[in-house]
Amino acid sequence: MPDLDIAEVARRAAVPASTLRYYEEKGLISSTGWRGLRRQFDPGVLERLALIALGRSAGFSLDEIGRMFAPDGQPRIDRRMLADKADELDRTIRELGVLSDSLRHAAVCPAPSHLECPTFRRILRSAAAGAAPARAVPRRNTPDA
Repeated sequence: MPDLDIAEVARRAAVPASTLRYYEEKGLISSTGWRGLRRQFDPGVLERLALIALGRSAGFSLDEIGRMFAPDGQPRIDRRMLADKADELDRTIRELGVLSDSLRHAAVCPAPSHLECPTFRRILRSAAAGAAPARAVPRRNTPDA
């Protein structure tokens, strides 16, 4: 398969050409040369861009993603790094779930004022301490204690 020019890679990978140039500058991808004024890329760059997109969506930095490739460009993914990121995502999901429950409670709380609601007061104390509200709100569909 012939090399692809930067516009074709950008179209297929659904990223702007400026992102491709930036990734090349960071050493994440490399062009095979130039045809006129346009960079050319091996078609394999599309798979590499998909791996970069997956890493970005998982929350890895570009530097972390860069370390996931061997000097020859082949993936060299540290499984411990993946497990650590999965643990981090699980913590974030739990924290967001608690926050969602807190917001739902505040939206339907029968107290005359949120400041009169014991559950909302616990949420405020947690927020003031810089923490996500840990079990400040009863589980969904359970009466408030």
